[in-house]
Amino acid sequence: DESPPRAPNTSALLLRLCWVHFGDKMSLLRVQKRLASSVLKCGKNKIWLDPNETSEIANANSRQNVRKLIKDGLIIRKPQVIHSRARVRESHEARRKGRSMGRGKRKGTANARLPEKVVWMRRMRVLRRLLRKYREAKKIDRHLYHELYLRCKGNVFKNKRVLMEFIHKKKAENARAKLLSDQAEARRAKNKAARQRREERKEAKRLELVGGAEPK
Repeated sequence: DESPPRAPNTSALLLRLCWVHFGDKMSLLRVQKRLASSVLKCGKNKIWLDPNETSEIANANSRQNVRKLIKDGLIIRKPQVIHSRARVRESHEARRKGRSMGRGKRKGTANARLPEKVVWMRRMRVLRRLLRKYREAKKIDRHLYHELYLRCKGNVFKNKRVLMEFIHKKKAENARAKLLSDQAEARRAKNKAARQRREERKEAKRLELVGGAEPK
């Protein structure tokens, strides 16, 4: 028994007809697109083929012909898609001002967001840079530099302002101590000179008394 004939599938027939009319052309344009992407050094999706000149483009079967079509403007490379960063820059600027950075936006701990070690390193570098600058400018001597360096390491100074105030105070104390020591030294030298003169006068008087008593 022969089975009854099946009803034709209309959608399949339409596809076959389309392929008969356009299949060769599509396959050829696929080759041109590949060649053009190779010549222009970009992806196939970046290649634009002029839809009004498909027959002429289809005849180009070599890179030389494709270069000629590129020169004529029938095949062009699509411009790069613009991905604007204007909104990102605006968002970053707002975040620098502190917007969108409240408690609800924070994911990590305070130490994870800005580690204590990083804060310490920044502070040490600032303080040591200041000490080095002052030492090179002869504002502090090497002894005071070493003392302040160790104090910085010992977490004595909270910031640069506190260190500068301490340096000015220390320099004033040192200058006052030096002035007092100079005054004491001058006073000692004066007393020593006065004592020496007094001794000389006593010796001269004694010699005078001894000389006056000899003729008798």
